[in-house]
Amino acid sequence: MVSKGSHAIIHFGVPGWDSRGGAMQLTTYVNEPIPVYAAGGFLPLREEWFAVHTRSKCEKKVATQLGEMQIKCFLPVIREVRSWSDRRKVIDQPLFPGYVFVRIPGEDRVRVSVLRTNGVVAFVGVQGQGIAIPDPEIDNIQTLLSSRVSFEPYPFLRVGQKVRIRGGYLDGIEGILAAKNSDRSVVISIDLIQRSLAVRVSGFDLEPIR
Repeated sequence: MVSKGSHAIIHFGVPGWDSRGGAMQLTTYVNEPIPVYAAGGFLPLREEWFAVHTRSKCEKKVATQLGEMQIKCFLPVIREVRSWSDRRKVIDQPLFPGYVFVRIPGEDRVRVSVLRTNGVVAFVGVQGQGIAIPDPEIDNIQTLLSSRVSFEPYPFLRVGQKVRIRGGYLDGIEGILAAKNSDRSVVISIDLIQRSLAVRVSGFDLEPIR
């Protein structure tokens, strides 16, 4: 007899800074992998990242519901300060409006649970079935958010010199080398949803990726 492991939902924020000095954080809900039976006992199914398209302004609600269902998800947000004549308010805005990332096994019942979540439109991919996002692309976003380096949204690029940052706290991040005026930037992208971020790389060592 194999006892079922308990599931834990963990919510945490990692501070960072935007190009205007505003604080940022990322929101992640974590749960244990769903076990499946294999010879010799239970083994977890392989999990992959997928992008989920949400209704407008429903990203946080979707992430909260997925977390309550113990489905692992990632909602990167940027903290902005809004000012009015009589007050100021700090607001967490999704870094990629209209999208939430989920890390799930290839199991139909989990996909159905995601699709039935209030505010979810569809998985991003062919015929709404979803296409897995390579782990390094999500890792790049998480590394960037947890650093204190400034960055800004950047038009999605398909062409250009692909490079890897070497050294420092951004070591290993890969992206497209771009130039804006006299500044050099590396553009990191989530190909599936065609969204990109540009991070200044003055002072960093870069190596070409062939």
